[in-house]
Amino acid sequence: MKRFVEGQSRTQGALLPESLDDFVSETNPVRVIDVFVDELDLRKLGFAGVDPAATGRPAYHPAALLKLYIYGYLNRIQSSRRLEREAQRNLELMWLLGRLTPDFKTIANFRKDNPKGIRGVCRQFVVLCRELGLFAEAVVAIDGSKFKAVNNRDRNFTSAKLQRRMQEIEASIERYLVEMDSADRQEPAVAQAKKERLADKITTLKARMKELEAIGVQLENAPDKQISLTDPDARSMKTRGTGIVGYNVQTAVETKNHLIVAHEVTNDGLDRDQLSTMGKQARKAMQVDSLTAIADRGYFKSEEILACHKAGIVPLVPKSATSNARADGRFDRADFVYDRENDEYVCPAGERLIWRFARVEGGLMMNRYWSSSCPRCPIKSQCTPSDYRRVSRWAHEEELEVMQARLDKAPDSMRIRRRTVEHPFGTLKAWMGATHFLTKGLERVRTEMSLHVLAYNLKRVMKLMGGEALMTAIRA
Repeated sequence: MKRFVEGQSRTQGALLPESLDDFVSETNPVRVIDVFVDELDLRKLGFAGVDPAATGRPAYHPAALLKLYIYGYLNRIQSSRRLEREAQRNLELMWLLGRLTPDFKTIANFRKDNPKGIRGVCRQFVVLCRELGLFAEAVVAIDGSKFKAVNNRDRNFTSAKLQRRMQEIEASIERYLVEMDSADRQEPAVAQAKKERLADKITTLKARMKELEAIGVQLENAPDKQISLTDPDARSMKTRGTGIVGYNVQTAVETKNHLIVAHEVTNDGLDRDQLSTMGKQARKAMQVDSLTAIADRGYFKSEEILACHKAGIVPLVPKSATSNARADGRFDRADFVYDRENDEYVCPAGERLIWRFARVEGGLMMNRYWSSSCPRCPIKSQCTPSDYRRVSRWAHEEELEVMQARLDKAPDSMRIRRRTVEHPFGTLKAWMGATHFLTKGLERVRTEMSLHVLAYNLKRVMKLMGGEALMTAIRA
């Protein structure tokens, strides 16, 4: 094997370094993890087991298991069984844990029993980023993405799914009964074997039908008329593809260094009710008086935008188009200009739509306007197929108009949103793999997501500052 780099013989003796520290370079990320965890007040963060029990077998200190988890999520090793194996063979983990080798059950129980503490560590790192001046701009991009749960689609039921599966079973039973009738016309030996096989299939399908009927009873009692058998908190959610059973993960990412300043996991598949909640969390995390929050049109909801204004958050959300008038070749709502001084609308024909009455619609106070000249209007066919073109105006419509004017002056807002908030989601899903979440239940999934967000932010800050500078800042 000439002209190649050659390895040493497997039987040759070797003098290993005298200490594990010689295997770990000064810039190795495990040193950052070690310093960061050592500087935390685990008791204040809510970790169990900080104070050892007076009797019984000694337990592992929470700091050791927390270091193990941060290292695992930083290196795409989320499974407790894989972490157990790595602790036994990985030199970096041997250095980080002092050669401790906890079993997988101990590792899994730590994540399960310390949700408050783990989420607190994630928030504590965001506080550190703020103190380091990494949140220079009070602007965040908010978005949500669907993450798959442990629950398979076949073990999630809605009324429509249940009805469809019961119909499929009934059709299969009917088909097998017809096949049994045709089997009687074959030779006795062949007919007997075929009928026994078909009878077994029919028995299995009837048992499955009883299971579905029992699920139907549970479905009627479910608050949201949906049931997941493997993970009770997972929900069926629409995506651009065929949909998934999982959770809706919300993030607020600051636009300068693309750090995740706030996150939340919900099992509500819609984003419309999340804008003010995420904006308030981001504002609290960044400790700013006023915050600009950019989101896509999926977050447009009048009440949420008003709540943001009241909370000192400046939302930038494009309005969703809900009318088909423009597509049908008729005048759109935007073609009617509001005269604030006279509280009237001016239509494309120059007629004035005056205020008629106010009433509550969908929980909102709406004012109604129309003109008596509509039946005689020469361009009525371009406006409405009804007798009158009625325009509704929300009592706080001015808030929406102010936001739209702000959006018109900042045409790059949606481009900034896209390049800021979508990359972290892609990175996190790549780290998590095809299965995404490994734990079950909303509480545990939130804990798991906090570890992913902590690992993402930690890696991002190490890239921005360097390991040595970050360790110096943590110790300061």
